[in-house]
This record gives sequence, C-alpha cells and structure tokens, in this order.
Amino acid sequence: MIKSHTYQLDIIWTGNNGQGTADYAAYRRDYTLICENKPHLFCSADSPFRGDHTKYNPEDMFLSALSSCHMLWYLHLCADEGIIVTEYHDHATGLMTESHNGGGGKFIEVLLTPRVTITEASKVDRANELHHAAHERCFIANSCNFPIVHQPECRSV
Repeated sequence: MIKSHTYQLDIIWTGNNGQGTADYAAYRRDYTLICENKPHLFCSADSPFRGDHTKYNPEDMFLSALSSCHMLWYLHLCADEGIIVTEYHDHATGLMTESHNGGGGKFIEVLLTPRVTITEASKVDRANELHHAAHERCFIANSCNFPIVHQPECRSV
C-alpha cells in the first residue's frame, strides 16, 4: 500500500498599502506563511521583483527545501549504516532564469555542496557515496525537472 501525506499551510498577503493592487507599484509583496503549531514566517518576493530583501522569498524556501530534504535523508542513511556524522554544512546554490516572454521563469540547476564530518576515517568513502542514495530518496528532488548536482566533501575528526 502506498502511503500518502497531506501538508497544509496558510499564506496571508500583508502588503496592501491601502490601494490594493491598483497598479504594479501600489502594493508590497509581503506575506505571512502560517503552519499550525509553528512560528509564523514573514516573507516577501525577492528584491529584483519589488520584494523586501530582509525576508525569506519563495526561491529561498525552494532551495532550502531541496537542501534540507537531502540532508535529512543523508543523516538517516548514515545512521542506518553506523556512520556517525558530527557536523553537516551545505552551501546550496540555485540558478534561476527568467523567461523572455513577459515574466515567469524557472530553476535550471541546483548545486548542493555538503561538508560533512564523521568520526571514522575508514568510512569517508561510503559516507560520500550515500549522497547519491539520499538524492534518490529525497521527496523534493524527486519532484524537480532540472539537474541537482552534488559536490560533497567528507572528512573525519
């Protein structure tokens, strides 16, 4: 039997300056993301799209979803194989292009560069290999139609 999971959240636009969307420059792109039993997240569009650069934007959250899903699967697989991870740091980079036809666009590539520290030097090679398995299992990566490149680096303490 296939398991299914449902996720819900609320988005509330908070950028009405009093004129609504009377014109493109009349409103802020601010909104609040609300998930039950979690802190509210104050968001906006990215600054090139008239947003507030001090707030998370959809592109940030998309990239963070890919990076964190990969990390969580990776940690799971390491735990299953007896590889003790003591540090994990990923500097993720996403490349998005805008369309020429009046707006829109898409991500065309994401690069994950996890830097992992483990306790046993003899397991470094296997720890690096597990990034491939984590990618194959990542729910978010499996939902994407562009390359997600991994350049992991593992060392032991």
